[in-house]
Amino acid sequence: MAYIISDEAQDLLNDLKKFCDQEVVAQAKEFDRSGEFPKEIYDKAIEQGYTTLEVPEEYGGPGLSRVDVAALMEQMAWADAGFATTISASGLGTKPVLIAGNDAQKRHVCDLLLDGGFGAFALTEPGAGSDPGAGTTTAVKDGDSYILNGRKCFITNGGVASFYCVTALTDKAAGAKGMSIFLIDRDTPGLSVGHEEDKMGIRLSNTTDVVLEDVRVPAENLLGKEGDGFKIAMKTLDQARAWMGVISTGLAQRAMDEAIAYTKERKQFGKPVLKFQAMQFKIADMAIKIEASRQMNAYALNLMDMGRPYSREAAIAKCFASDAAMWCTTEAVQMFGGYGYSREYPVEKLMRDAKIFQIFEGTNEVQRIVTANNTIGRF
Repeated sequence: MAYIISDEAQDLLNDLKKFCDQEVVAQAKEFDRSGEFPKEIYDKAIEQGYTTLEVPEEYGGPGLSRVDVAALMEQMAWADAGFATTISASGLGTKPVLIAGNDAQKRHVCDLLLDGGFGAFALTEPGAGSDPGAGTTTAVKDGDSYILNGRKCFITNGGVASFYCVTALTDKAAGAKGMSIFLIDRDTPGLSVGHEEDKMGIRLSNTTDVVLEDVRVPAENLLGKEGDGFKIAMKTLDQARAWMGVISTGLAQRAMDEAIAYTKERKQFGKPVLKFQAMQFKIADMAIKIEASRQMNAYALNLMDMGRPYSREAAIAKCFASDAAMWCTTEAVQMFGGYGYSREYPVEKLMRDAKIFQIFEGTNEVQRIVTANNTIGRF
């Protein structure tokens, strides 16, 4: 892949590829059928340190650049998009703390990750998807604590997380400006896991409701100050979008690789199907879209590492790469013909996995709004 990465990351990538080939690819098909969370695979990934790639070096992490991590995350996505989503979503759950938390909060979540835990970001609610400011979860101050009540939905890692970053309204009258974010450990009384989604794709990841019933959270678990929640959530999503672009690119690469391998072997009219220019043009278009996606991702992630603005670039990367993944996986099914529609072959799964990346971390319609607003400016 065309990422320029450090020697340390290259060594990790070589080891990760072997791990994914042996532990993930071989089992993904069965777990996709069952919908069971593959705990043994994740336990092995934890042992290898693959779930802590985004932990900062000062808190015990590997000290990799974001582009280094992108190369590793793309390899995970090539193996299975659900596997990569679980690990990326754990990073998503950590981002609000790294963005707005104090040293003690950062150290707490990083220690949980290093001990084998996962994180989750609990923003979405039944009536608040693309409009997170419409959420109804509340946090009422009570002495030196807050009492939280509400229900979150579509929370990736909801059923397996060790900690959650949860948005709640501390001032209902203020709408989005009254939103705050709280760091909540899994074992906090009143916090429970609700309905588990039976998803179309990324079935090696866990997605559930998270229910809060009179959850008492110490005031020291507030991230930033009251009313900072919407701003922190938007910064979190800005970062997360580039990572969704990375996973989308790994998924698209897998689709192209499968299509090439199959059409080299499949013969029609006396020669391999890949000999036909129509098929070669499909592969060329896949390669163009994949490489463009990869470079968009890398640019957005480099801007993050440099401390420069990246909201527009992350939205572009996520939107383009996820659209490309959906297109590439659909074309791969077409190239397989009738076999592409059969669960005996891998590309129908890739197509199912791809669709969600046009939806979560902000739909691609929202990404276009973000891109337009950052391009046009106020007038």
